[in-house]
Amino acid sequence: MAAGDLAAAGFAVEIFDAMPSPARKLLLAGRGGLNLTHTEPRARFEQRYEPSTQVSAWLDVFDAEALRSWAHGLGIETFVGSSGRVFPVGMKAAPLLRQWLARLAEAGVVLHRRHRWLGWDETGALQFDTPDGPRSVQPRAVVLALGGGSWPRMGSDAAWVPLLQEKGVEISPLLASNAGVNLDWSDHFRQLHAGQPLKGIALSVQDPALAPAWRRGECMVTRHGLEGGLIYAHSVSIREALQQNGRARIWLDLLPQRDAAWVAAEVARPRGARSWSSHLQSRLGLKGARMALLRERLSAEVYADPARLAAGIKALPLQIVSMRPLAEAISSAGGVRFSAVDAGGMLHALPGVFCAGEMLDWDAPTGGYLLTACMASGKVAAAGVRAWLQLMADERREIEEGKTDSC
Repeated sequence: MAAGDLAAAGFAVEIFDAMPSPARKLLLAGRGGLNLTHTEPRARFEQRYEPSTQVSAWLDVFDAEALRSWAHGLGIETFVGSSGRVFPVGMKAAPLLRQWLARLAEAGVVLHRRHRWLGWDETGALQFDTPDGPRSVQPRAVVLALGGGSWPRMGSDAAWVPLLQEKGVEISPLLASNAGVNLDWSDHFRQLHAGQPLKGIALSVQDPALAPAWRRGECMVTRHGLEGGLIYAHSVSIREALQQNGRARIWLDLLPQRDAAWVAAEVARPRGARSWSSHLQSRLGLKGARMALLRERLSAEVYADPARLAAGIKALPLQIVSMRPLAEAISSAGGVRFSAVDAGGMLHALPGVFCAGEMLDWDAPTGGYLLTACMASGKVAAAGVRAWLQLMADERREIEEGKTDSC
C-alpha cells in the first residue's frame, strides 16, 4: 500500500522481500476465503482494535469502505457475507494479488525477491543478504513492513526485533493473538473428539454470576484444546487472564438459543430407562462433541442432579492452561510501541525510517480487521514519507539559499 501511494506521487520505489514470492501471508489468509474487511458501523469497527485511538487515526485515512473501493479499482468485485464480512467474489487472494502486483509494476515499483534485510552498516545504508551475495542500499526513506512473529515460515519471523532494539527503539514483547488455547483434555476425549466442531454455542470470559456478555459462534475441538473464531474473538481477555493468574477460565453455553428455565425444565423431565445421553439428545438435541464436553467436565454427582446439570449446560466452565505457540497464531500482539513513532509512523530514534503493519503494537480479532488496519497503516506510512521528504527538501533549500545570501 505504501509503495503504490509513493509511486503514484512520482517517487522511485523499490520493495525488498525476504521470501521467493511476495505476500505469502495474504495468500495464506485467503486459503479459506479472503476476508478483506467488515461492514459493521465505524464506531463498532474501531472498538475491535487495541489500542483503538491510534488505529482510529489510520482508519480516518483508509477505512473499510475505502478498502472495498480499492479492490474494485483492481477489478476485483466484493460481496458481503451473512456475518457482515467482506470477501472478493471467488473468495481467493491470488487474483487480487496478481492485479495488485501488476498495478505496482506498471507504476514503476521494482520488486526484489530473496533479499533478507540484515540491518544497517556504519554509514546508515541498508544491508541485504541476496542470492548474489551481500547488497548495500542507501534510500532517502525506508518503510519497514516486516510483520509480527506469527507464521514465521511465511516470512514474519521477528528477526527485526533485535535490529531495532539495538537502535534504541522501544518494543513490546510479541505475543500470540487469534490463537488456539490449550486445555487438559482426557486421553479418551482427545482421541474421540479432536477435530470435531462445536457449532451454535456461546462463550463468555466472565463468571455467569456477573451477568456476562455472551458471544455466539463456533470453534473446533483440537488435540490440544480449542481453536476457531469464537476463541479468537476473546484472545485479548484470555491472554490477559493467563498473564495475571497463570490460568484462564471460560464458560460455554451449549444451548444459547434456549433460556435457562426451559433447559432446566427439559432436563428435569422423567427419563425412565433412557441413559442421560439419550435423554439430553431427545429433549435438548445435545449430541456429539457438545454432549461429550459435558461428560468430560461434569462429575457423576452433578449429572445426578438435574438442576446442576442444567446449569452446566448453560454455563460449562473450562480451564485454559495456556495459549498455543506464537508460531501457530494467526497474528501477534506487541511490537514497536506507538510512543516510539510519530503520527506518520516514523521512528523517533531513526529519522526517515517508518513502520507499518503488524510489527507495530496493536491487536485485533479476525473478521477483516487485521487486514484493514495493516493496509491503512501502509497508507499512513506513505503520507509520512512524503511529508518527511518534503521537509528535508525544504531544509536543504533553506540552507542553499542561506549560503547564496551569505556570499
